Amino acid sequence: MSSAIIQVEGLGKKYRLHHEQRERYTALRDVLVQQARQLFQGRGNDAATEEDFWALKDVSFEVKQGDVVGIIGRNGAGKSTLLKLLSRITAPTVGRIHLRGRVATLLEVGTGFHPELTGRENIFLNGAILGMDRVEIRSKFDEIVAFAEVEKFLDTPVKRYSSGMYVRLAFAVAAHLDPEILVVDEVLAVGDAAFQKKCLGKMSDVASREGRTVLFVSHNMPTVMRLCRRAILLDRGSIVMDGPCAEVAHRYMNDGKFTGAERLWEDTAKAPGNEFARLLAVRVLGPEGRPAPRVDITKPVTLEMEFRVLQGGQVLVPNLHLYNEEGTCVFVTGDSDPVARNTPRAPGFYRSRVEIPANYLSEGGHYVNAVVSTINPVILHFYERDAVVFHVFDEMNGDSARVDYAGPYPGVVRPKFPWVTALSAPSPAVN
Repeated sequence: MSSAIIQVEGLGKKYRLHHEQRERYTALRDVLVQQARQLFQGRGNDAATEEDFWALKDVSFEVKQGDVVGIIGRNGAGKSTLLKLLSRITAPTVGRIHLRGRVATLLEVGTGFHPELTGRENIFLNGAILGMDRVEIRSKFDEIVAFAEVEKFLDTPVKRYSSGMYVRLAFAVAAHLDPEILVVDEVLAVGDAAFQKKCLGKMSDVASREGRTVLFVSHNMPTVMRLCRRAILLDRGSIVMDGPCAEVAHRYMNDGKFTGAERLWEDTAKAPGNEFARLLAVRVLGPEGRPAPRVDITKPVTLEMEFRVLQGGQVLVPNLHLYNEEGTCVFVTGDSDPVARNTPRAPGFYRSRVEIPANYLSEGGHYVNAVVSTINPVILHFYERDAVVFHVFDEMNGDSARVDYAGPYPGVVRPKFPWVTALSAPSPAVN
């Protein structure tokens, strides 16, 4: 008998897509004529087609107790579908799932809690769903509330919680009610940085100290590599790689579909964004103006973002967030032009660029998050994590802050400041 706590064999999930094709009308009379035609002739010229779409196909793997496994892949790869099947939110079309133990899930914001119930009531509800009695839940209650930092709002219906408060409580409930398997989706991105760090520490603890199993979905490769020893890469519903986390993450970041220093969205309708703005492209450009996956530390580097404004009336500010491979924020920069920050943008195509000077960044991998936001009130029109990635290297030719030092060089940035050291007269205080 297998020692695996999770066994997945030949798993597949099929959806049937219904497409309805209607005639294009140019005037109201055309609509009326077509509707009259349908009364006498049935559907007239309408054509309906159906298409089978496999969100997952022939997926098989095992996970042992105490493992922390990252599930990675592009949007639409099947990650969330897999987690929903494992969480029994939906049933597979084919294949088999065998789980040894209780499963607690933290998927998209809004699942798992009843909006009309208070935070207190939802804690007991989720415990009951996991099969715990009230005595067991009470023994964990104070710990859950303290971790979530929602003491003042405990008796408020969760529909009145902010998304951050909701996620804090949802994670605390999922992690503290002693499930054997904890399933966590990208939802943690909603919380603030301090709470994200707290959650990652808790997930590590429940695996290493408590022997529980964690499945973690994220687009943040530094976070996945820090938390997980193993990763599964999905693409178009199938497993393309399963192995050591660093190797799988490297494959994902260097896949032809994830183009490293340049990423394009050719179909505006499918691009990140909303009805006001959509992201079209993000690039890392070297001194020659071409996409550069590797950047010399002694050369400037340009970050470029293209976006389209679909509707006027919003003040739209482009921002770029830079993270290193440890998941530490190096800097956040945005268009500081006072006119642009106070004037609604007209519909059209826009390109934003910012140049990072030579001898500023440190060595290693860097990840760029592309953002367009409205400042007042704060609205994120799109926030594309890890849109592009690039690597900074130092040839150690004497032109960087290292000069000829080859040892460890800490710091999230490595500026080369002008130094002056010269022979001088002693200070009066020196004997």
